[in-house]
Amino acid sequence: MPLKGSCHCKATVFEVTQAPVSVTRCTCSICSKKGALWAYYSPDEVRIAPQRSSATYRWQSMTVKHNFCPTCGCTTFTESPDWSTGEPNFDNMRVAVNARLFDDFDLDAVEMVTIDGKNLW
Repeated sequence: MPLKGSCHCKATVFEVTQAPVSVTRCTCSICSKKGALWAYYSPDEVRIAPQRSSATYRWQSMTVKHNFCPTCGCTTFTESPDWSTGEPNFDNMRVAVNARLFDDFDLDAVEMVTIDGKNLW
């Protein structure tokens, strides 16, 4: 069943094909400061409506696009290669949606996985 979400001001509105079975809390310097909980999808499983405004931040390796709303400041989604092996796989791109932005979704009902990004990279 599709799940919808948006930033606070609704400048960024999105829909995913299904609710996540888990969310990821990353302890790296940027994710921990954002406070995002990431739900990972393939690009064809996410539809992001045309945005009234958007902004992207790239850091260090420049391979991850950290998208956020410049109007309300919400961290919305990232676009990156799959990093599950520890190396970027550009043939398998991923979109991570900030699960805190889902409408009518109980985050406590899904498993939270912690990645030690502080020490891994």
